[in-house]
Amino acid sequence: MTVTYTARVANARFGGFSQLLLLWRGSIYKLLWRELLCFLGLYMALSAAYRFVLTQEQKRYFEKLVIYCDQYASLIPVSFVLGFYVTLVVHRWWNQYLCMPMPDPLMCVVVGTVHGRDERGRLYRRTLMRYAGLSAVLILRSVSTAVFKRFPTIDHVVEAGFMTREERKKFENLNSSYNKYWVPCIWFSNLAAQARREGRIRDNGALKLLLEELTVFRGKCGMLFHYDWISVPLVYTQVVTIAVYSYFLACLIGRQFLDPAQGYKDHDLDLFVPIFTLLQFFFYAGWLKVAEQLINPFGEDDDDFETNFLIDRNFQVSMLAVDEMYDDLVMLEKDLYWDAAEARAPYTAATAFLMQQPSFQGSTFDITLAKEDMQFQRPDGVDAPLVEAHGDFLQRLLPVGAGMAPGGLLGRRLSLLRRKNSCVSETSTTASCACAGAPDGLAPECGCGDPLLDLGLRETEPEPSTGPELLTLAPAPAPAPGPPAEPFTVVPMPGSRGPAPPWLPSPIGEEEESLS
Repeated sequence: MTVTYTARVANARFGGFSQLLLLWRGSIYKLLWRELLCFLGLYMALSAAYRFVLTQEQKRYFEKLVIYCDQYASLIPVSFVLGFYVTLVVHRWWNQYLCMPMPDPLMCVVVGTVHGRDERGRLYRRTLMRYAGLSAVLILRSVSTAVFKRFPTIDHVVEAGFMTREERKKFENLNSSYNKYWVPCIWFSNLAAQARREGRIRDNGALKLLLEELTVFRGKCGMLFHYDWISVPLVYTQVVTIAVYSYFLACLIGRQFLDPAQGYKDHDLDLFVPIFTLLQFFFYAGWLKVAEQLINPFGEDDDDFETNFLIDRNFQVSMLAVDEMYDDLVMLEKDLYWDAAEARAPYTAATAFLMQQPSFQGSTFDITLAKEDMQFQRPDGVDAPLVEAHGDFLQRLLPVGAGMAPGGLLGRRLSLLRRKNSCVSETSTTASCACAGAPDGLAPECGCGDPLLDLGLRETEPEPSTGPELLTLAPAPAPAPGPPAEPFTVVPMPGSRGPAPPWLPSPIGEEEESLS
C-alpha cells in the first residue's frame, strides 16, 4: 500500500523531515540495507587482507593500486548520468499515474444523458459503467502483477461480476491475437447507439458527449498499455547501472586506509570504517534504488500504485452514481446567505485570525508615488490642453500631398476634427454652454447642438479646388419660349479629392453631399 506521510509535513517546522527518518516501511533503509551490508563486508575483507595477510612486497603493490583507483575513480560521471536518469524515471512514473482510467467524468455524463427510471433505463446505465470497469480490469491485469494475481484468468473476471458468460463467449470468439482490452469499449459504443435509437439518449449532442468521454477513458487505458510496452531504453538503464557499480567497485580499493608510516599523500589517518565512503554509497546507490522502484509502479513494492484498491473504488462509485443516485434530488431551498449583501462563511476560533487579514489586491496596490510624479507630461513646446494633441498626432500620420493643403479635403477634415475636440473639451470643463437657457431666436450662434459639427462634417464656404475639374453632364432647365436651347449644360465640379484615411471620424458619403 502506498506510504502516505502528507499529514506529518503539513507545516514546516524545526527538524520537520527528521521524524520521517525513523519510518521503515517504504524507506531507503528497507531498499538498500542488503547492498550496503554487501559493500561494507567486501570493504572489511579487503582491509583485513591488507593488514594481516599480505606480505610487505604485496602491501607495496596494493598501496599503488589503491592510489591509482582513488585517482581515476572520479572520472566516472556518476552524478551526471544518474541525475538525468532519475529525473526521467520520476517524470514517467507520475505520467503513468495520470493515465490511470478513472470513471468519474464518464459516470457523470452517463447519469446525465441516459434517461429512464424504469428497469431498462437502469440496466442501460449499469451496463455501460460495467463495460468501462471491465476495460480497466482487462488492461490492469495486463500491466500490474497485483491485479493479475487477483484475476489470473478470464474465469475469475466472470466470477467477479465484471463480465457475463455470454459476453465471455463473444470475447473469446473474437479472432484477434492482440490484447483485447478495447473490446468492452466497443460494446459500450454499440449500447450507447442503441439507447439513442430507443430515445434513452434524447439527442445527438448528448450521444456525442458520452462517446467523447468514453474516448478519453479508452485513451488512458491505451496509454497504460504503451507505457508497459515501451520502456526506458535498455541501454540507458545499463549505462547508469554500470556507472554506479563500477564507481563503487573502484571505491572498494581506492578508499582503503593505508599505512601512515609509508608517507602517502592524504593518508595520514588510519581508520578501519570508511564513514564518508559509506555515506556516498548510501546516496548514490539509494538514488539508483529510487529509479529501480519507480520505473515500474505496477508491481508490489511499498510505493507502487494501489491498483486493486482503485478497481474496487471505481466499480463501487460508478454503480452508485448511475443507479441509486440517478434523478435523486433534494428539495430546493434558499441558502443561508440568500438576503446577505456580502456572503461570507464563518470561521472557527482556531481560524478567526484570518478574518483580520486584508484581501490581496495586487502586487502594485501598496506602491506610493510623489505628487509631482503623478502629473501627466505634455509634449515638448505645447501649452494647449492634452486633448488637442490628438489632431497634431493625426496630422503627423497623414501623408503629405495636395489633399493636406489648407484648402484640400484632408486639411478641412483635420480642421473640423480639431474644432470638434476643442468644443468637447470646453463643454466638459464649463458648467453650461453660452446658449443654454437663452430664449428661442436669441441664442448666439455657437453651433454646439449642430449635428454636422458633432460629426465633423459642417464646413464654411468650401474653397475651390485647385486640381483639375470634372465635367459632369446634368439635365438643363425647362426651355423658355424662343430659339431652341441645347439639351444639356456643362456644369463644373470640384476636382478629384482622392481617398481619405479610414481613421477620420466623419462619414465620407455625407460630407461628399454637403461639399457638392
